[in-house]
Amino acid sequence: MKIIMGFFGVYMLVVLAGMGAGIYFILRKAVPDQSPMWTLSQYLIYWVLIELFLRYFMQKLPVMDIKPFLITPVKKSSIAHYILGRSAASVYNVLALFFFIPLCIVLLFQGYVALNVFMWLISMMAIVLTINYLNLLINKSNVALTILATVLVISYALDYFGIFSVKEMFGPIFHALYAYPITVPVPLALMVVMYYINFNYLNDKIYLDAKLKAKKAQANTSDLAWTKRFGDLGTFLQLDLKMIWRNKRTKSQVWISLLFVFYGLIFYMQDIYDDMMPMKAFLGVFMTGIFLSNFGQFIPAWDSSYYSMMMSRNIPLRKYLESKALLISVSVIFMFLLTIPYVYFGWEALAINFGCALYNLGVNIPVILFFGSFNKKRIDLDQSPFGNMQGTSANQFLIMLPVLIVPILIFTLFYYLFSVTVAVMILCVLGLIGLVLKNTLMSKVTEQYRNKKYGMIAGFKEKNS
Repeated sequence: MKIIMGFFGVYMLVVLAGMGAGIYFILRKAVPDQSPMWTLSQYLIYWVLIELFLRYFMQKLPVMDIKPFLITPVKKSSIAHYILGRSAASVYNVLALFFFIPLCIVLLFQGYVALNVFMWLISMMAIVLTINYLNLLINKSNVALTILATVLVISYALDYFGIFSVKEMFGPIFHALYAYPITVPVPLALMVVMYYINFNYLNDKIYLDAKLKAKKAQANTSDLAWTKRFGDLGTFLQLDLKMIWRNKRTKSQVWISLLFVFYGLIFYMQDIYDDMMPMKAFLGVFMTGIFLSNFGQFIPAWDSSYYSMMMSRNIPLRKYLESKALLISVSVIFMFLLTIPYVYFGWEALAINFGCALYNLGVNIPVILFFGSFNKKRIDLDQSPFGNMQGTSANQFLIMLPVLIVPILIFTLFYYLFSVTVAVMILCVLGLIGLVLKNTLMSKVTEQYRNKKYGMIAGFKEKNS
């Protein structure tokens, strides 16, 4: 797994460097009547918002055990500076270099003034570090995340529908960082200000007795009484919902799923994909089944910390699995409802999403539960959701073949042999067959879990997995 992730990391760096080297020529061809630097400057505001949004989920906050240092002659300020300095060396800050340095090299070969290019690169890195330190301040605030997402969506909507040009308002500001090198102290000053805000915050918190005061917090929980309507399944469903809401990694799956509702806009808004029906099938399976894939592929590893206890009690395994299927089914239906506005791009988009959702309900849910019986890697729910490979094995890669690739191949085959209508109907029929055979399929899945029971328990007990 580490070797695979290592190759993937190298691939991403190469892609970033390639994008940096090629963005100048792409912009020059796309907007020939404007300078590529001017065009790029107009979109940098979205780069700032998107990077800040992604860092909220992806970047791990710098932490260290400070207690041993507080009883030694080490200044609190030195500890704070060290923590912030280590944050500046984050890989997410380094990634920006792989994009901006190749771009600057291309600019130099294209005859741009060396001083301006160099000062612009310094400005961009100062902005990257400003984003880094701003993220440290807002990372724990759900309100900040909501505001950031709202600003990003509204800004893009205003630009897209021609109501107000956000990029034209911020474009001159970012372009001034290149055109007038004297403006470089502005982003540097912002970086210094954000650094010292973080420094003062950390410096005020570094005390040996900072954790001795009892915390007082108002309980804000729900008994989820409505889950009792589902009978025996309600107990398991209630536990799953509480687990999702209380833990970082599971809660992030919900936010990621909601975010990917907008994924289809990337393709539907480009004319080049209008006739690519297999791509629309991919979007249908992916958008309606994003929670199914992200959450379902780690069943039952989410419960790994107490799975052995569950298996030692008189707990019906069939009900446990049916509760997981019910939770995922609700997510598929909900995600389909969120994709209904894609009918704006044509009735075919709605029909394809419906067929894919029905296929996910009838076929992919039993499939992903079946593959879950091969999970033997433990998951600690308190760990950061991104860059965390806990619970990941070759099983997570293999499961994408039947869940994602197979329905796309089926759709593509019948689309080219017959029509879109026939391809959608085939997906619907397969989904309905899966729903009709639900009891039989769940019996097979339950038997598989019983056969793998002791291997799973042994695997979940290994805390380094």
